[in-house]
Amino acid sequence: MGDSNDYKYLTKIDYPADLRRLKVEELPAVCEELRHDIIEELAMNPGHLASSLGVVELTVALHYVFNTPFDRLVWDVGHQAYGHKILTGRRDRFCTNRKLNGLKPFPHPDESEYDTFCCGHASNSISAALGMAVAAKLKGEDRKVVAVIGDGAMSGGLAFEGINNAASTPNDMLIVLNDNDMSIDRSVGGMRKYLLQLMTNTTYNNIRYRISRKLFDWGILNEKRRKGLIRFNNSVKSVLTRQKNMFEGMDIRYFGPAEGNDVVELVRILNVIKDMKGPKLLHIHTTKGYGYAPAEEDATIWHAPGKFDPDTGERIKADDGKQHPPKFQDVFGQTLLELAQQNPKIVGVTPAMPTGCSMNIMMNAMPDRVFDVGIAEGHAVTFSGGMAKDGLMPFCNIYSSFMQRAYDNIIHDAATMRLDMVLCLDRAGIVGEDGSTHHGAFDMAFLRPIPNLTIASPMDEPELRRLMYTAQLPGRGVFVIRYPRGRGSVVDWRCPLEEVPVGKGRKMKDGEGVAVLSIGPIGVDAEKAIAIAELESLNTNPMAPLDIAHYDMRFLKPLDEELLHEVGKKFRKVVTVEDGVISGGLGSAVLEFMADHGYQVEVKRIGMPDHFVMHGTVAELHRECGMDVESIAKVLV
Repeated sequence: MGDSNDYKYLTKIDYPADLRRLKVEELPAVCEELRHDIIEELAMNPGHLASSLGVVELTVALHYVFNTPFDRLVWDVGHQAYGHKILTGRRDRFCTNRKLNGLKPFPHPDESEYDTFCCGHASNSISAALGMAVAAKLKGEDRKVVAVIGDGAMSGGLAFEGINNAASTPNDMLIVLNDNDMSIDRSVGGMRKYLLQLMTNTTYNNIRYRISRKLFDWGILNEKRRKGLIRFNNSVKSVLTRQKNMFEGMDIRYFGPAEGNDVVELVRILNVIKDMKGPKLLHIHTTKGYGYAPAEEDATIWHAPGKFDPDTGERIKADDGKQHPPKFQDVFGQTLLELAQQNPKIVGVTPAMPTGCSMNIMMNAMPDRVFDVGIAEGHAVTFSGGMAKDGLMPFCNIYSSFMQRAYDNIIHDAATMRLDMVLCLDRAGIVGEDGSTHHGAFDMAFLRPIPNLTIASPMDEPELRRLMYTAQLPGRGVFVIRYPRGRGSVVDWRCPLEEVPVGKGRKMKDGEGVAVLSIGPIGVDAEKAIAIAELESLNTNPMAPLDIAHYDMRFLKPLDEELLHEVGKKFRKVVTVEDGVISGGLGSAVLEFMADHGYQVEVKRIGMPDHFVMHGTVAELHRECGMDVESIAKVLV
């Protein structure tokens, strides 16, 4: 954190009430200090930089105009809320953000009364804020409710559902639409084009603003005449632009577009509209990464840049001179392009994450065969299903925690029809500092009961390539491949593209007495744990040391029943290891199999416990969950 002597204002602002004591003319200086503080902190403690820089002025303006925390401020995705945290009593702890036992990576009501709703995933702010606005009205509370949503999150279906309901439910909610033409990658789709058209209609907006100001000054803008005035606004719009504003067409009063990086102007506008009755939408335009040149120039890279030099903008990368295995996502991206070059039916689908999942590799080479559908996971699955139904082979890549939002789409729009398509679940298992809303904890448990699914997880990078090749062969149905964030274990990962027998595991090591059944890359840790346990056993009991078998299951569904029969007949103790919740995953499947076939085997399950795992490094969280090498070894002894 910056030296306290550097800040004239921030050191005196513990809570928004302190901010509201300042003169409006002092707010630009507050914004500069807040921006500097975010940059200095994130240079050493990496997080989401560009998003928070872009909304510094909006953050200050909202807390200055509204009486938070009584008035409700609902953020959509916490990437943009670092300034909010600093201004709401957490500046002295912001250095712990995203660290084990430190501040949560995203706003959460458990952490602060200023955090009104959990916002790890996109597009939920309008629905949540509408619920709060209705609650205030029914309870007779004079409480203002504001939802802050970005143009990227507006592409999500839940946002449209909330907008639709807000138009027909009595409420006084304000929606602030932060339009920066970005989510993580650049925003796509019809909403982006629509907002751009609204933003460039300066003639209409200037005239409309002058008229609305006059009506407000005359006391005409009140609830009784609201609907008639909105129809008048629509008429003005139609005459001047021959267009109809979507929001106003739904009886949601529209203001903007306004300059979102001008804090004084934002304060003026918010003061004008905050007491107006009925649902309102303020459309502002901001620059992602505003005020920090490197982030403005490449907002995608600077969304979460890692450590960097705040003065030069040079990103700091660890280089120990060794050759390291690639990230699983990069192996996926390279292999997908390789397969697509061989199979003209292959197409790629991603919900706003082409860079994050490395589908940008195929997108750059074959732009007409890759589809970024925006933040719309359910649509991504059903869209893929439509293409599969008519003969294409979609590879739909969605982060594991985001695939939770597409559960019905998987069942209804893919599995019931046995469609040939591939669902690639990136970021499966514990992901680290993004915490409970982003861990890929539940996919194996919630997908396993669904008929007509194949569920696989590669132990290493060559296995990922082989599974991808197998998945795109004709007649495979819905084929799920899950793999983690980060690097694997094999440096020389380019292997021949060969078919893997579906539903068949691998015996990695024979043994007696104890069998370890693992699935996915955590099997590499299981191998290390076996070696430690066997060595410790040899040292303590050289006459009868442990001899532990290891099986890489590969497939959660269908299970390798031949392998499990071998294990049930031969071993007295079985240890299952998985990077997912133990409730309903591989361990549960093995227990069910052993019980169904009458095997008297002691089964010990290792995986994520039955509570939400918080944030920290992957190594720290594995240790807390008893999933690290040392903890596994202790179970084996």
